[in-house]
Amino acid sequence: MNTKNPVKDGLLGHIVADALGVPVEFQTREELDANPVTNMREYGTYNQPKGSWSDDSSLALCLADCLTKGFDLKDMARQFINWKTKAHWTPHGEVFDIGITTSESINLLVSALKQPNLAKPDMLKYIHDEYANGNGSLMRILPLHFYLQGSPPEESFDLIWDVSALTHGHIRSAIACMIYLIFADEIAQGNNLSESNHNTRERTKTFFKRKQISDREKGYFHRILNREMPLIPREEIKSDGYVIHSLEAAIWCLLTSNDYPSTVLKAVNLGKDTDTTAAIVGGLAGLFYGEEAIPADWKNALVKRTEIEDLCERLWGVYRS
Repeated sequence: MNTKNPVKDGLLGHIVADALGVPVEFQTREELDANPVTNMREYGTYNQPKGSWSDDSSLALCLADCLTKGFDLKDMARQFINWKTKAHWTPHGEVFDIGITTSESINLLVSALKQPNLAKPDMLKYIHDEYANGNGSLMRILPLHFYLQGSPPEESFDLIWDVSALTHGHIRSAIACMIYLIFADEIAQGNNLSESNHNTRERTKTFFKRKQISDREKGYFHRILNREMPLIPREEIKSDGYVIHSLEAAIWCLLTSNDYPSTVLKAVNLGKDTDTTAAIVGGLAGLFYGEEAIPADWKNALVKRTEIEDLCERLWGVYRS
């Protein structure tokens, strides 16, 4: 594992994978089986140039940018608002992809920040029901790993939930984000993927017990915590926008591949929410394999690569242990 700059490893892994998936978002698995993605494409679904990334990376970059100045939920909310209204941290100065829940939540953040006595914009925890469990917080949560750096989930969960709740307030989305961040932490400790998966499962089960998470919510994570994920056949892996399916698909792609390119291409070629599935697993694959494992032509095609790498250096400068 490359530890020179893990922020660069993870964020480049995330954003490159996102850009691979953008041109084919919403294509079916059957369509991609017939014409699989093997390299960086251009135009396609959103008619974007090669190397363009989506809202997944824009919001992750907003979060990373905020964390260079410390942890401030209001600043995160402002950056998310600026992304939606002013195209902040977009590849070409336009927002071409935004989820319904994310859009509605940011509208609520605009109203919340106008309240003079607002302590922190966490009210979305109490607004969203279980039908608002898309993958919109999971897709952007990776930068929080560098802020938490080894914090036990029992101590960090409420903070993770606050960050998730800026767009996705249900506890299920927050738990998915937590599991993802535990996996990132296990990789950061130098464990191989099998060890990281095992330890993530055990730490999550301990968290469930100590926090007395309901059996109903625990049940949604049964496959992740109890099944041998690599043995699940591809046809049983779903790649739509539901947060549980996205987390399962990301872990499955990671554990059934042997390098960065095959991991993220496997995710893209699952179809449907191609950019987000790829971005989620791309962050973990980047952390594990290192940014040098990302093909040079993919990195060279990335829009605003210089600005992205500068942000990576700034964030790692703050949280380098």
